[in-house]
Amino acid sequence: MTSVKEFRIDEAATADEPGRGSFVFTDDYSVFDWGKMPDEIPDKGASLCVMGAFNFELLEANEVPTHYEGVRTPATDGVVDLETALAAGEVPEEMVISLTQVPELPVTEDGYDYDSYHDAAGENYLIPLEIVFRNRVGVGSSLRSRTDPADHGLDFESWPDHPVDLDEPIVEFSTKYEEQDRYLDADEADRIAGTASLDRLEELALAVNRIVTGHAAEADLVHEDGKIECLYHDGEIRVADVVGTFDENRFSYDGQQVSKEVVRQYHKRTQSAWVEAVSEAKARATAEGIADWKSLCEESPAPLSESVITAARDLYCAGTNAYVGEDVFDAPALADAVNAVRDL
Repeated sequence: MTSVKEFRIDEAATADEPGRGSFVFTDDYSVFDWGKMPDEIPDKGASLCVMGAFNFELLEANEVPTHYEGVRTPATDGVVDLETALAAGEVPEEMVISLTQVPELPVTEDGYDYDSYHDAAGENYLIPLEIVFRNRVGVGSSLRSRTDPADHGLDFESWPDHPVDLDEPIVEFSTKYEEQDRYLDADEADRIAGTASLDRLEELALAVNRIVTGHAAEADLVHEDGKIECLYHDGEIRVADVVGTFDENRFSYDGQQVSKEVVRQYHKRTQSAWVEAVSEAKARATAEGIADWKSLCEESPAPLSESVITAARDLYCAGTNAYVGEDVFDAPALADAVNAVRDL
């Protein structure tokens, strides 16, 4: 089980053939890599499922290969597309996908053993990378701590205290299965990718970014950044996991975040001691070579107030309604939901 969605296997993948399974989206949320937080956000899981399914179908219509097969609800007979599910009167929370192999990633004295991962994976595996794309460098972006504006052709001596739009998207590669994500140079990313082509991964990321950015603009949403994960099977790379939701990507509306970033920034403002403890634990774990950084964290997150949970729920649901162009959820207009979170 991941931190916010359950993973079910109907038919396991083999060395040669894909399997079949599903994601069941929950109302849990996670910030700062903590895992399951003390609260749930009602309807969050369903909103992610709807938006993810919508985007996969959008990608397939644009000839981008994916592992998506459809959605499943109690009211539908088998696996159906999103439109059919919604017409049946139920909002899906389960997404059906084709499966690939995900071997164990051993940890040795020398670090993570990707050679063993690929020896076990063969030609059918989940590529152990996240491919990150950025159209805008937000105030909370990690890019600010790792690079200077001049590295990206920007005319600033230092990062300004406001978002910065990029003339062209930036694509980066980071680890997926390590205890703490690391951004990688091209050589290391290529080694970790195994047989899969790094150029093709970048090409797919840019295609996904272009499609999601264009559709978001139709709903007056600005698509700031996001990521994809991919699988490799028999020479083909397909987009996997979930794409273009308010958890995987950052969107904004009228200058206000419409994504999990709202909850992240709220914790920074109201639970700064816990956020700082997380940062210190991660730094110490890196320095001492300890995989489980949470064991070093002496603080835990506190529950949210009901008003914050309601505002977050309305933002997820209103944003999804606007993005898919349909009143899937009983929610305020997006402008009203956005205004409600501005004061958090």
